[in-house]
Amino acid sequence: MLIVTYDIADNRRRYRIDKTLCGYGVRVQKSVFECHLDSAELEQMIKELKQHILNEEDSIRLYNLCEKDRKRIHVDGLGEVTKDWDYLII
Repeated sequence: MLIVTYDIADNRRRYRIDKTLCGYGVRVQKSVFECHLDSAELEQMIKELKQHILNEEDSIRLYNLCEKDRKRIHVDGLGEVTKDWDYLII
């Protein structure tokens, strides 16, 4: 599982980052996504995200969690840890 967090200074860029991430993962908080990606999808997502940020003003962080780490995630309140799908029906 990959955790993606962002802090984007400009509303237009923030919208573009948000729209991009919605195509790759599940929003779990306002600026936090949980993603289950293979290496090609990860590479493509990073490429798309880089097109929308200004390095001097914005920040995107990726945290890769192994299965051991996933088991230690604790959620209080609404929500749950997302699960990797065995398949996806479109």
